[in-house]
Amino acid sequence: MSEIYDLVVIGAGSGGVRAARMSAATGAKVVIIENRYMGGTCVNVGCVPKKLFFYASELRNHLHDAEGFGLFNTLDRFSWETLRDNKSNEIKRLNSIYENILEAPGVEIIRAKGRILAPDTVLADGRELKTKRILVATGGWPFKPNIPGIEHTIDSNDVFSLPEFPQTVVVVGGGYIASEFAGILSGLGAKTTLIYRGDLILRGFDNEIRQYITKQMTGKGINIMTDIDVKEVRLLEDGRRQCVLDNGSTIDADLVMYATGRKANTEGLGLEDLGVELNKDGSIHVDACFKTNINNVYALGDVIGTPALTPIALEQGMVFVDQQFGEDQRDMDYSLIPTAIFTQPPIGTVGLSEEDAVKENPNDVDIYCSEFRPLKHTMSQSKERSFMKLVVRRSDNRVLGAHMVGDHSSEIIQTLAIALRLGATKTDFDRTIAVHPTAAEEFVTMRNVSRSH
Repeated sequence: MSEIYDLVVIGAGSGGVRAARMSAATGAKVVIIENRYMGGTCVNVGCVPKKLFFYASELRNHLHDAEGFGLFNTLDRFSWETLRDNKSNEIKRLNSIYENILEAPGVEIIRAKGRILAPDTVLADGRELKTKRILVATGGWPFKPNIPGIEHTIDSNDVFSLPEFPQTVVVVGGGYIASEFAGILSGLGAKTTLIYRGDLILRGFDNEIRQYITKQMTGKGINIMTDIDVKEVRLLEDGRRQCVLDNGSTIDADLVMYATGRKANTEGLGLEDLGVELNKDGSIHVDACFKTNINNVYALGDVIGTPALTPIALEQGMVFVDQQFGEDQRDMDYSLIPTAIFTQPPIGTVGLSEEDAVKENPNDVDIYCSEFRPLKHTMSQSKERSFMKLVVRRSDNRVLGAHMVGDHSSEIIQTLAIALRLGATKTDFDRTIAVHPTAAEEFVTMRNVSRSH
């Protein structure tokens, strides 16, 4: 009789790796199956390389800002090859680290495509693996619409390995990936146009923040076109691309990048044959214990349609392990998720937007805002400004949301998320001594209500 695993994990991304190694640490017999790269989207074509490119794109502005402080330098040459290859070397290092952290507690690694044959059987590399539990953690994959010429475009996976850097770029989309890469490519020197079919980028975030970052990005030279869409992409004789817009106009560019969303990566897993229930968007439907409608088959991470954030997948992995191999039967809490968007300048946000707060608490919301020129830019001569906002429930003075556009907003919002998680009130903020001079002190010095609802 063949050996029986306690857990077979399909997908070695953030959630899958966390679930596999922590399950193995409890003494469970675990195997993980991965046919692409260790670490999933985040390590290879997501958070990590994107943040490295973001750092690179900021440096051009830093060189310009330095002149106001008497430090003079010039950007003589930008080597895309150096940035791209150094990034790739760092990713290879991280891939090996992920292998090590799996092997340390005894997780078996199979480099192959996994397919579920039955609720207790997974086929991988010619082997039929018998198991008590199957966990699908295959993440998401970029989605591009089926329009004429879409084969002449790239997606957010492709951008990290371009053979050469473009001089002109069209980015299609209005979410955080599109907005981030518009800033990155522009910051690295490409003339960049962002095309979005909606009326305002970053749908789902606080409207005031959306409007503010649009002005900041436009001020940095990014051409943002809204309420318009691309209906065709043509390959020109000189190798450039031509975007035909739905208003009849055209835009030519060296590169067209689509960042129009991601879909659950479920193809070829055998879910349809097994009868696994899917949501309308193609993600896997699960309950609070990550269980599908099929016994012994579970799923977590981006593939189940919850917020597509690495820390969410990591926490889901921990909750899954606690539920299956521990004594803690807790469920996931999706409230108060801190989020950073690495636009230029970056955005940090946690809690309710002004719109959602008013909807949930009618006639009971106060808004505090602060908009200013950061101290650094009083000498750098940069026109970049910062904006901060607190959303407060008037009846109990509780802070429901905090939002920021400006340098270090991702770092600042992480700390504020702790305060909101602990139920901090506006009075708690007011009584907190400020660190001066900093941008963060604005969050504890806003005294006047900007508006009430």
